[in-house]
Amino acid sequence: MLNLHRMRLLVELSRRGTIGRVADALSYSASTVSQQLGQLENEAGVPLLEQVGRRVRLTDAGELLVRHAEGILQQVERAQAALAATRSDIVGEVRIATFQTAAMALVPGVLEEMSVRHPDLTLYLTEVQPDSATSALQAGEFDLILGEQYPGGDQPTDTGVDRRMLFDDPMRIYVADRWKPNRDRRELADFADVPWILEPKGKPARDWAETACRAAGFEPRVRFESADLLVLARLAETGHGVTLLPDLVWDGYRPQAQFVSLATKPVRKVYTAVRTGAETRPVLVELRNILVSVSDRRTDTAV
Repeated sequence: MLNLHRMRLLVELSRRGTIGRVADALSYSASTVSQQLGQLENEAGVPLLEQVGRRVRLTDAGELLVRHAEGILQQVERAQAALAATRSDIVGEVRIATFQTAAMALVPGVLEEMSVRHPDLTLYLTEVQPDSATSALQAGEFDLILGEQYPGGDQPTDTGVDRRMLFDDPMRIYVADRWKPNRDRRELADFADVPWILEPKGKPARDWAETACRAAGFEPRVRFESADLLVLARLAETGHGVTLLPDLVWDGYRPQAQFVSLATKPVRKVYTAVRTGAETRPVLVELRNILVSVSDRRTDTAV
């Protein structure tokens, strides 16, 4: 009999590439993961892994089992969702991963509404960088993620994830009067000579901003970096440079500088994601519906 938990470890290995990364993601030791995968091989009766240098890779049989395991795990999610639907109330625990601006602008309203509708439900919230949230969702660390996708990025096609767009979040230049004399700067290229304030290298927002600047004919001179968008905003409004920020930043934060809307009208897409098979779980359906309602209300009062 194939063990469900060990099959999940095999699926995680196929996604993450190394036993060490699987161990880190699931808070196990590497030796524990290796032992569990060895037991799965004994259960399967065929080699699932082969040694390649210091690493392991899936055999053809291992790849075959991963494909079946993904389907089995989705069926388990559907079974759990169906069982939850037989209850007359929504109780238990739900773990949510989100990014900074969504945590500030959307989550408080969601928590308030859920506490009124379902007082016996416990919500756990963690701020997670969006570029790592999906893998944490797939590993079962979270039940729902609020994610973001910057302009120009391909729509992710992550296996085993049900993703739904929530709203478009416009991106605009944010700049103090010091760098916008006589309001004569209107296009991205007009800020080629200004110091830039961006997220650190490797972040999707940074990749997009640099790509957009290069398309406008210049390489941005990045003077300041921070993953905290409120830090970017504060540095910009105190005149230390120019930045590109999504409008969601301004929910609960009063802007003190100027906006420049670009002709291309770039938007960051905000979405929800759950594991495939869990999308009919009543609490996740309710959370998604409330997120739509909260998002619609904030759109009506956007800056």
